[in-house]
Amino acid sequence: MRLNDIARITGGLVIGDEELEIAGAAGIDGAGQGYITYVNQKSYIEQLRKSPVSAVLVSEEIHGLNKAQVIVKNPSLSFAKLLGAFYVSPHEVKGVVDGAFVSNDADIGEQVTIYPASYVGAQAVIGNRTVVYPGVFIGEGTTIGDDCLIYPNVTIRERVTIGSRVIIHPGVVVGSDGFGYEQDSGTHVKIPHVGTVIIGNDVEIGANSTIDRATTGATVIGDGTKIDNLVQIAHNVKIGRNSIIVAQVGIGGSTVIGDYVMVGGQAGIADHAEISSGTMIAAQSGVKGILPKGMYMGSPCFSHSRYKRSHIIFTKLPELNEKILELERKLDALSSKTG
Repeated sequence: MRLNDIARITGGLVIGDEELEIAGAAGIDGAGQGYITYVNQKSYIEQLRKSPVSAVLVSEEIHGLNKAQVIVKNPSLSFAKLLGAFYVSPHEVKGVVDGAFVSNDADIGEQVTIYPASYVGAQAVIGNRTVVYPGVFIGEGTTIGDDCLIYPNVTIRERVTIGSRVIIHPGVVVGSDGFGYEQDSGTHVKIPHVGTVIIGNDVEIGANSTIDRATTGATVIGDGTKIDNLVQIAHNVKIGRNSIIVAQVGIGGSTVIGDYVMVGGQAGIADHAEISSGTMIAAQSGVKGILPKGMYMGSPCFSHSRYKRSHIIFTKLPELNEKILELERKLDALSSKTG
């Protein structure tokens, strides 16, 4: 690919030889001659000068650099586009491959691929150009939109609705029963979960994550939300648009999460919590109740600025304890003299 082609893909401006041939894109540590990389921090410029890389994506020109440059608004985003251009090949349409089971009552769109050992139940709908990899279960009455990728060993149970351009990674379970029981004479009586799951457009769900169906009503994942691996989303949870849920997060039932929320890895969110749009929750935080927009950390969590001040005090507790003990000894000594 020539440098002027890269400029067209990224909307950038070339400084250097526009006809320069580029073999691929790589991070600055692994990029060799003939490759393009990106730099979005000034601290990497010296490393870039020593690198054999042939071209670089930057947000502003680096003067005195003996390499071709492509000036773009966002080097990281432009680099992501180039990775797709260089390394992601269009999927070959194969239709329903022998060994796949598709119900006669299912509605299958155009240019769909369904690989062997997959099961598509009655009255299921699969949109145009969607790919269903081996070992996928799609239950009765489930609807999947256009241009989706359903990777191997995914289970999507009955009556689930999934939008378009959704990516579901291996091992995901969508629409399993929520965890709910009532006690009766010392036994746990299962609460039937007869609701559904609704997943919006442009959602990505990481490997081995689980999204439970609602008791009644719907568990909802909003458009553009990205969910990492090993995330548990309980029944009747509502997550808004373009939120980020990082690995090993657990979200309790009936929690409501707004738009553009970021939840760090291993955070735990209790049931019936409410998290306002634009909120950031640090890794391993414990969340309950209502969180107004802000940054939070700790377990139980509180504001980021207060947590940092508290943490400084916490690390000094042994010294503070020694000082308190010393003051107590002095007070005891004074009491003995005055007594």
